[in-house]
Amino acid sequence: MENSFDVAIIGGGINGSSIAYQLAKMGRKVIILEKERLAFQASSAAAGMLAAQAEIEKDGPFFQLALKSQTMFSAISSEMLEYTGIDIEFVNKGMLKIAETEDLALELKKQVSFQQRWDPSIKWLDSSELREMEPSLSPDIPGGMYLPNDGHVQAEKLSQAFAKAAGYFGAVIRENTEVLSFIIENGQIKGIETTAGPIHCDQVVITAGAWTAKLLHKTGLDLSMYPVKGECFSVMTEKPLINTTIFSDKRCYLVPKRNGEIYIGATMVENTFDKKVTAGGISTLVERAIQLVPQLKDAAWERVWAGIRPQTGDGNPYIGEHPLLKGMFVAAGHFRNGILLSPITGKLVAELLDGRVMDETLLSAFRLDRHKELV
Repeated sequence: MENSFDVAIIGGGINGSSIAYQLAKMGRKVIILEKERLAFQASSAAAGMLAAQAEIEKDGPFFQLALKSQTMFSAISSEMLEYTGIDIEFVNKGMLKIAETEDLALELKKQVSFQQRWDPSIKWLDSSELREMEPSLSPDIPGGMYLPNDGHVQAEKLSQAFAKAAGYFGAVIRENTEVLSFIIENGQIKGIETTAGPIHCDQVVITAGAWTAKLLHKTGLDLSMYPVKGECFSVMTEKPLINTTIFSDKRCYLVPKRNGEIYIGATMVENTFDKKVTAGGISTLVERAIQLVPQLKDAAWERVWAGIRPQTGDGNPYIGEHPLLKGMFVAAGHFRNGILLSPITGKLVAELLDGRVMDETLLSAFRLDRHKELV
């Protein structure tokens, strides 16, 4: 079995596979190592929202990163279909970020003014205008922000497509292969010890999601990162109830998928790796969803699930080279924006490993050693 590569990527989630795709396209010899199955954790649990402007409420490197990534999805959708035959179900029908109280409406109107600097098509809709766009919404909702460029994809299909596209360009994928330790010589990465034997390489990218901090602890680096469980459920309706994604300030969202399912999520339970779905978590989501769209009470129950998302101390992901080890890189901590940021993460990390960083100012905000400044 071949065990010598240019780059080893630890973690077969959406960002690991996106990086592998970009590197393999550049002609690099790449292997993806996944301890379970590809896209088994947060990547398959995500609702797939591309909510650059709904979730991020202030300007800065994270917001600019999200905007750049959002513009890449149309091309990524075409590439994935061409190289893999997988339709990632890119839907770009916009999003409504709603305010459920008058106080929240005042705050949201300020966000509209802020967001219009980048996208003049964003606008405020009052209660009657909301219901004109989405008649099933509760008439009690005072208003909302319409974001025409916030769409969604099928997250698991995008993850699988990135991996398959990486394979199309020669990347090797090994599932059920756990990393045990790192081979280091004079401060330089030289390989990895795995449950399937050693892998020799001069560059490693750790994209293990919420488990990244545990791996990096072995290298003497402690990141400010912790797991956050998110529980979700979905329903089916005989006729489409909503056309746009509905995003509430009370942290509930409804995402209408092409197959007729509506994904509804997500709870946030911090500091746990327990993926158990709880009655309390789901009942809270059901109550909130029906408050937003009363007709959901008649929808057919479909399924429940949960995922573990990686959050960081300052809310920004870690993207960069290990401050102590040459050749070791990290891309993790994307929290609720892993799907949205996957195209730009793949591109940036591939350029970083190739020694041609296009935007050092942008990347400096995500460097691994910034956590020392948070103490």
